Amino acid sequence: MPGLKEVRNRIASVTSTRQITAAMKLVSASKLKRAQDHIHRLRPYALKLSEILGNLSLDREIFLESPYATVRSKERILIVAFSANKGLCGAFNSSVVKKVISLIQEQYEAQHKAGKVDIIGVGRKAATLLAKRGYHVVDVVEKVVDRPTFANLLPLAERILNEFAAGQYDEVAVVFNEFRSAATQYIKNEIFLPLSPERLMGQNKVSHSVEYIFQPGKEEILLNVIPTALKTQFFRYLLDSQASEHGARMTAMHKATDNATELLRELRLSYNKARQAAITKEILEIVAGAEALRG
Repeated sequence: MPGLKEVRNRIASVTSTRQITAAMKLVSASKLKRAQDHIHRLRPYALKLSEILGNLSLDREIFLESPYATVRSKERILIVAFSANKGLCGAFNSSVVKKVISLIQEQYEAQHKAGKVDIIGVGRKAATLLAKRGYHVVDVVEKVVDRPTFANLLPLAERILNEFAAGQYDEVAVVFNEFRSAATQYIKNEIFLPLSPERLMGQNKVSHSVEYIFQPGKEEILLNVIPTALKTQFFRYLLDSQASEHGARMTAMHKATDNATELLRELRLSYNKARQAAITKEILEIVAGAEALRG
């Protein structure tokens, strides 16, 4: 049985740890509420834009003129992995890494062996882990994770759109955690570029064309609607990832706090047993001494 001093030190250490995890849980809960508000406000706008895009895609002659709908042979691939800058959020970061590796092995193995799969990490953790495993990480964007605003994300979104339009990449895929609730996040991968009329119609359940009135004209509208819809979709990936991160961290810290509470209970029980044993030993020594004096 460990000594009283050792048990007291462990109790103090676990108590301190429990205070930290409880505080982190409260901070994550506060951040989660804000992130939920942001994603709930954006989703209707993003879905409506996507629905409009799906209806416009039925006019393939004009839609396929967009540089973002150009289908090329899949030679150069870009994967954008959304993760966190920090850990202590359960399997949030590791699930992104596993999904990226699985995606490469299942769909882009030949391109990966040829060195033609690039990865951009939105968030440091997944990018660092993927780079250690030998995958080609070309950039890591950290600031936007700490300050998830459309203005901060816009340069990256525009860079990816421009690089695809210029033919630097033939396909752009994203891997992110889709937020459902504080305790539930679904890891997903989606093809961001090129735009596909079939995929858009399937996502938005478009079965018939809506007759829009275009002013000044369909071509001019498409030039603005498609990039705006893509940037908004990219921003939605970030907000989903942010809400999922805070939910995962809140859940992880809640479990850690509960585990620390249970460990404290066991340590205090152990301390009381050790203390009782020490008191009993002292009493026995006093009684033995008294008996010796009598004799």
